[in-house]
This record gives sequence, C-alpha cells and structure tokens, in this order.
Amino acid sequence: MTGPEVLDVARDAIWTIVLVSSPLMVVGLVVGVVISLVQALTQIQEMTLVFVPKILAIFITMVLALPFMADALHSHMLRISSRIIGG
Repeated sequence: MTGPEVLDVARDAIWTIVLVSSPLMVVGLVVGVVISLVQALTQIQEMTLVFVPKILAIFITMVLALPFMADALHSHMLRISSRIIGG
C-alpha cells in the first residue's frame, strides 16, 4: 500500500469510530449537563447522582442505536475487505 492509501484507510477508520460512538457520547453529554443544571439549581452536591442516570441513558441509547452501529461497522469491514481483495 502506498502512503495515500494508508491515510485513506486511517481516515475512513477514524470517521467510522466517530459515527459509531457519537450517539452514546451525545446522550452522555446531554444527560450530564441536565443533571449538573438540576444540581446547581437545587444545590444538591451529591457526586454519585450523575452516574446512575447517565449509565441508564447510555445503555438505553446503545440498545436503540445498536442496529445503526452494527451497520456502520459492517460497511466499514466491507470497504476494508474490498481493499484487501483488490490489492
């Protein structure tokens, strides 16, 4: 493989990682900001209050986004396989 081909594969892999992880990261960010806002408004400074809602929200999002994530990873694997077969 030449240098530009390696960079193309690396760029495609990084873009796939961003696409696959973005739903979970966005939900974690939104839930964390909402919980922090509620804590600031009510002056409840419990550090463990953030973890349980965030874990539940990320788990539910993972269950809902799993078909999209699997499809993105599958298409990435097909692109890599076609590059390997094509030479």
